[in-house]
This record gives sequence, structure tokens and C-alpha cells, in this order.
Amino acid sequence: MEDIQAFVLGGHGDDMVPLVRFTNVGGIPLSELMAEEKIDQLVKRTRSGGGEIVELLKEGSAYYAPSAAITQMVESVLLDKKRILPACAYLEGEFGINGLCVGVPVKLGANGMEQVMEIKLTADEQAALKGSADSVQELVEVMNKAKAEG
Repeated sequence: MEDIQAFVLGGHGDDMVPLVRFTNVGGIPLSELMAEEKIDQLVKRTRSGGGEIVELLKEGSAYYAPSAAITQMVESVLLDKKRILPACAYLEGEFGINGLCVGVPVKLGANGMEQVMEIKLTADEQAALKGSADSVQELVEVMNKAKAEG
């Protein structure tokens, strides 16, 4: 598992955007290691995996992966490693998204989030990210409405 490098953009849930072309195992592209059909199954399972983990582990299931990610982030900031890691960042035009916090690659160093790493996306990836961001925006609007209604 340590040798797997995967890339996911967007919100958390069924409309997250796994970027398979950036996924590798020990530096070998995933497409070189398994058939496209199997990769498609992994993408589907990635999108629904959170619910699967909650079902299996019940209480406390949402702590393991976030704890590991936070450890990497804190280390990168404290030691000024300038690592590129996935994080929820407020976007101001990056990836064509404005005024919304979405999961994207960022550079983390002594100054915190130092840069959103805006990679080139294919048309399909961009459309999927827009759909994911739209879902996040809908959730924000629902929460704002609930707050206003008090």
C-alpha cells in the first residue's frame, strides 16, 4: 500500500474525481498494471468506499485516513517540506472554480498552503470536477438556508 500514489479531486463522495492517469504503483502507471475494466471498478469503489468503511467499522471509522493525512500535512508545514498533497482549498479561479472549498493538490510549507497546484485536466476530468464542485455548492446552499431559517 505504501507504493500506491493516487490522485483525487473535488468533493468527498460519489462525485469525487479520481485521476487515474496520475495514479501509479511504485512509479509504474496503473494502466500498465491492470486492465481498464478493473481500473473502472476501482474508481467506482473509491467513490463509494467511505460508506463501505463506515458500514464495516461502525464507530470511529472516519478517523484513520484523515489522521494519516493530517500527520503528513503537519510535518510538511513544520519542517517546511513544501510537499504537494491533496487538501481542501478555497479556490479563486483555479480549475475554473470560484469562491468554494474543494479538494485539490496544494503545496504545503512553513507558510501553510503556499500554492494551489493547478494541473491540466482533460475535458472529461474538468467536467467531472465541475460536477463535483456543483454538488459541494449545493450542499453549501442547503446549509446556508438551514442556518438562515434558524
